[in-house]
Amino acid sequence: MSTPLLTGDELAAALKDLPDWTREGDSITRTVQAPTFPAGIELVTRVAAAAEAADHHPDIDIRWRKVTFTLSTHSAGGLTRQDVALAAEIDRLARA
Repeated sequence: MSTPLLTGDELAAALKDLPDWTREGDSITRTVQAPTFPAGIELVTRVAAAAEAADHHPDIDIRWRKVTFTLSTHSAGGLTRQDVALAAEIDRLARA
């Protein structure tokens, strides 16, 4: 059974609760500015554990202290509740 895509209204409502995330086509993205390079790597490690537990994995780009996360449910062809849930978890981990 495939995961249903979010409607435009559902995604707009979800992004109200995820103000650091922006839509880019069939993905949502957020860049976190870590205080140090090791802190950015630690964040990536925490996100990797959460992603593995959720069986939903973001694209991650590390540029010194900037870590960019991009989410999309490739198997569904766009954005789903899985993306919104992992985005919220990434936000929580970025605040930790």
